[in-house]
Amino acid sequence: MKLSIYDRAKIDIADDHIFYQQPRYVHHLSEPFRSRLTNLYSEYLCDHHVILDLMSSWVSHLPSNIRYKKVIGHGMNEAELISNKRLDNFWVQNLNKTQNIPIEDSSIDIGLIVAGWQYLQYPERVALELSRIIKSDSLLIISFTNRAFWTKAPNIWTYSSEQKRIEYVISVLNANGWRVEKTFNEKTKVKKVFGFYSADSDPFFSVIARNNKSNN
Repeated sequence: MKLSIYDRAKIDIADDHIFYQQPRYVHHLSEPFRSRLTNLYSEYLCDHHVILDLMSSWVSHLPSNIRYKKVIGHGMNEAELISNKRLDNFWVQNLNKTQNIPIEDSSIDIGLIVAGWQYLQYPERVALELSRIIKSDSLLIISFTNRAFWTKAPNIWTYSSEQKRIEYVISVLNANGWRVEKTFNEKTKVKKVFGFYSADSDPFFSVIARNNKSNN
């Protein structure tokens, strides 16, 4: 997929630093979504892994009962990242300005992006960088729902259907060193009135891809 200038454009063209300069200590994802995500991580992440939590915040949604070899975080707000107790270290970078990631080649076991892909204006460059720093034949897990800060999401995301967003992520990954192995498109439920009935919550979408580029 070749993105046009329109595809990459967004409503709020002000510097992203302005939008993210104030920390937001709130959950942007529902509890059922977060639980599903943590369960997914428990299936794929092992304690000997070096993990990259790209586009992170004050929480990483990792299983609380596992201590990983190292968790490296990235985000747009330093205060949020400082508050994230799962991170061993972190850095701040606007990936819409520069896509070069300051991490050594083939040094990451698994990469994670949660509710972040929808803000990337140059996702193909980020995907290519991730194929450089994540070990060959290792995984990248991209998860998201149907919510976003819509003024900061590029048009390719804002004006696509839920299914088209999944296809968009797959297309970019396949073209930039990744082999998509599995996708999830699931409903989640939240219990209401002391658990007597439930209602739809944030839908759970996830794309799991394996680094298909030889970078040993």
